[in-house]
Amino acid sequence: MRNKDSATVTGSVAGRGPGIGIWSAALGVLIFSFTLPGTEYGLEGLDPYLIGVGRSAAAAVLAAAALLSVRARRPRGREWAALAVAAAGVVFGFPVLSTLALDQGASSAHSAVVVGLLPAATAVLGVLRAGERPSRAFWLASAAGAACVTGFALVRGAGRFSAADLLLFGALLAAAAGYAEGGRLARDMPGWRVISWALLLAAPITVPVTGWLLATTHPHWTGHAVLGFGYVTALSAYLGFFAWYEGLARAGIARASQVQLAQPVMTLAWSWLLLGEPIDAVTVLGAAGVLVCVALTQRTRVRRAPAAVPAGTGPRADVTGMRTMDGRASQNGDHRGAFHGRQADRS
Repeated sequence: MRNKDSATVTGSVAGRGPGIGIWSAALGVLIFSFTLPGTEYGLEGLDPYLIGVGRSAAAAVLAAAALLSVRARRPRGREWAALAVAAAGVVFGFPVLSTLALDQGASSAHSAVVVGLLPAATAVLGVLRAGERPSRAFWLASAAGAACVTGFALVRGAGRFSAADLLLFGALLAAAAGYAEGGRLARDMPGWRVISWALLLAAPITVPVTGWLLATTHPHWTGHAVLGFGYVTALSAYLGFFAWYEGLARAGIARASQVQLAQPVMTLAWSWLLLGEPIDAVTVLGAAGVLVCVALTQRTRVRRAPAAVPAGTGPRADVTGMRTMDGRASQNGDHRGAFHGRQADRS
């Protein structure tokens, strides 16, 4: 009876999944919107490589403590490959490349081009990797949002293509891959475990490299450097992904990723408050255009493929047990039993 009650509650929560997913994604975007100002703070006293790699090494300590506290199961089979892609994108690629771009002179407005195009790139990879099928209206709204943010950033001062532009483009591709793969994996594993295992998978590289950088780059731990590094470590590199990956899994990668269209506008607001960058009528107009496009993407249809799980592993391995205890599933498979087993594995 206890298992039936638990399954009923889980099903009720899943029924509200898309709505909860959008709010989870929005919380993740809010956290990520402080990343560039936080990185700027860190650059006042720290080497860009130390910020880009060191934040992941420090976050790995938090991840290890969290996983040990719940005795989380180890990833299985193909999950390791998906975690490797996520780690390459969000543990190495985006942090290092975006920090280097800022160090080479890219402004917050310039970097907003990356964040503005990221939702579209994530949606494309969601189609390729997660089997999602957004409607034509979705793509039109996404393209309008990307164009709006790009134009906004250009008006705000994005200039000619440079080394910083190439770094930002690389950061865009890395983040999109990490988001799409992590969001796909979060369908069958809680989002916080996805980022935790990704950080631990990269730790054999990030930890020794961070130690070497601490010994050779002569960091100056000013107040801003400590605050900025602490933020991008605890929130940008770790806690923000709790909400973000959960949002991608619940609402769908393509739809949830479009919430990030609002991130450039928020980042510029924080840059004005924290870094003294000016804000004017162009910013207000850009914010209005972005929010309209975000609203339109949420009103369109996105068909989602069911989560694929390797045979004989993961949640499907628990389906037999659920069938035995429920006594309701047929021998040829009851989709409700599979759903309950998958939710039990995610807990």
